[in-house]
Amino acid sequence: MKPTAMHIASRNDCLTLDQQDPLAALRQEFSLPEGVIYLDGNSLGAMPKASLTRAQQVIQAEWGKDLIKSWNTAGWFDLPSRLGNLLAPLIGAETDEVVITDSTSINLFKAIAAALHMQASQAATAQRKVIVTERSNFPTDIYVVEGLTRWLDQGYRLHLVDSAEELATAINTDTALVMLTHVNYRSGALLDMEAITALAHNQGALIVWDLAHSAGALPIQLNQAKADFAVGCTYKYLNGGPGSPAFIWVPKRHQAAFHHPLSGWWGHAAPFAMDASFTATPGIRRALCGTQPMVSLAMVEPGLNLFTSTSMDAVRHKSLALTDLFIELVESRCQSHPLQLVTPRAHAQRGSHVSFTHPHAYAVIQALIGRGIIGDYREPGIMRFGFTPLYTQFCDVWDAVEGLRDILDNEAYSPDAERHAVT
Repeated sequence: MKPTAMHIASRNDCLTLDQQDPLAALRQEFSLPEGVIYLDGNSLGAMPKASLTRAQQVIQAEWGKDLIKSWNTAGWFDLPSRLGNLLAPLIGAETDEVVITDSTSINLFKAIAAALHMQASQAATAQRKVIVTERSNFPTDIYVVEGLTRWLDQGYRLHLVDSAEELATAINTDTALVMLTHVNYRSGALLDMEAITALAHNQGALIVWDLAHSAGALPIQLNQAKADFAVGCTYKYLNGGPGSPAFIWVPKRHQAAFHHPLSGWWGHAAPFAMDASFTATPGIRRALCGTQPMVSLAMVEPGLNLFTSTSMDAVRHKSLALTDLFIELVESRCQSHPLQLVTPRAHAQRGSHVSFTHPHAYAVIQALIGRGIIGDYREPGIMRFGFTPLYTQFCDVWDAVEGLRDILDNEAYSPDAERHAVT
């Protein structure tokens, strides 16, 4: 099932691919509006149909009837760990190495703080003060480092590189920590986790991976790569709902040394002993802080359950087929327009979204949205299109490109389109 294996000359060819798609049945598990082609699952995943039932169960029965008893009777207290174990196989983690909790930014803060503490605690690395990341990293990741190092006020500094190729020289014996996003939010470029992790470790540095744009979209092997820490969100390819809690991964080899400043009672060894001082629980739950948001946390489970019906290899196979087809059709059917591909062509370097630039990118995206073809816009001048293999069809790709071609051919967009708060 690879588009390049057959000549895609018509929408019927795409329908044939959909009929041959082993993941096709999973689309029926999502609530997708009629007449909408949704290519923004890389920003917010579609709603699993089971989410509504789960929400009603939590609100009407667990909260509405059983009230506070549900911390015990409905398993609320253990939910961050249970969901973490459900997520673990998707990212190459072991049981009891992941909890779902807080936001990506907060979890990143914990991971960075823990990594710097670990380095400062060892004589061989105590004087290292450099944190390396990409300038094109998601801005919040950079902001979190800036904020944490400013408040620590211990001489840490951020070294920004402009390409992955620079990492080989940027990471050296002054580097305490490398912090990278596995798939770049803007370009869709996929980094080689295993090779870069080895590069960091060879120089004595630790590494934190942000999996926000790769978890649920492609196979990830954190333990195989010997990564140190990882964080990510659940509202993109994992379909947990808007603002759903994020996750943090700490391998068992680091859990005893994992300490962070946000020590809250849910990370205490005996939370209901109500001790006046903090003693961290010995396992992954030490990454928890305060009381968990049960309604939004429960919404993560329906999305994770859908992955038990397939494999990440099958998801990746379809993702590459969808993105191959999209690139091929845009470049062949819109070739007379000033579109520039930003996303790498090589499979080993590509995530599950495709980005093109255009001089009026924002206006074109707004015109597409007006026709029910939903992508999004990122500065500078980039149109992003996300392909979620669990529910995106090959005919969606054809129809989206036809909509784009028609808008560009007829200049059916307003260069002065009003900028919304969220683009």
